[in-house]
Amino acid sequence: MTSKKYIATPTKTNKILQKYDFAFKKSLGQNFLVDVNILDQIIYHAGINHTTGVIEIGPGIGALTEQLALQANQVVALEIDQRLIPILDDTLADYDNVRIVHEDVLKADLRKIIHHYFKEEQTIQIVANLPYYITTPILMKLLREDLPISKITVMIQKEVAERMAAKPHTKSYGSLTIAVQYYTEADIVMSVPKTVFMPQPNVESSVLQLTKREKPLVDVQNEAFFFEIVQASFAQRRKTLSNNLTTKFKGILTKERINHVLDMIKIDGSRRGETLTIEEFAILANAFYKEIFV
Repeated sequence: MTSKKYIATPTKTNKILQKYDFAFKKSLGQNFLVDVNILDQIIYHAGINHTTGVIEIGPGIGALTEQLALQANQVVALEIDQRLIPILDDTLADYDNVRIVHEDVLKADLRKIIHHYFKEEQTIQIVANLPYYITTPILMKLLREDLPISKITVMIQKEVAERMAAKPHTKSYGSLTIAVQYYTEADIVMSVPKTVFMPQPNVESSVLQLTKREKPLVDVQNEAFFFEIVQASFAQRRKTLSNNLTTKFKGILTKERINHVLDMIKIDGSRRGETLTIEEFAILANAFYKEIFV
């Protein structure tokens, strides 16, 4: 098979779109990849091989799916757009290791899908060109459900990728950074130009890789409370930690009590949220949890 026959070229993509009289839906964030080299690089960074099981989210007309099928053991692609199901059945007809599931990933029972389509103990990864408008809800669902997935390699908006992979003391660092890095190691593995998409998006893109940790990065007394504290600390970025926490605990703890707790754990209340490491946020959350609930 030569690259000219692959789905991921402008000519082939246009032919498929014309054949099915397919019109892009802006509401579904549809931007199809038309460059095989970019797809090869994504798969190379993911480290897919003939034993890997892959879940793809939003396959479109099957450009990435096809390249994954050539490398992986099994590919299960979740597509929300009913109009694309017959197209995918056609474009991927040659690949017997691909299954198309017509479901919304945000509503899908992913554990059940994994159990149904993949072998037990099989290494499973997620590789996808995600719809940019719902990137964060999708990734947070994947992380919070604690699925048997080793790695997530996704094309997303560059700005969101930078926020997820950010370090303290940077503009991009915030509650989203901590939510992602609590569960995974986050790395931006490549930048992707607008020109490899059809239609071209208005934003720059990056490929983000999330490698799942064996256990969360820090030990916290209560996960939900930990994330509440993190969000409160970034509620108004220009405000100090002490002021943000005073707003958060209004009617529960006085400012004096808040500052007393901060003094006890040796975290300066005049710092801003963006200067705290995840480890410091864990200390902070555990101290206030003990103060309020224990």
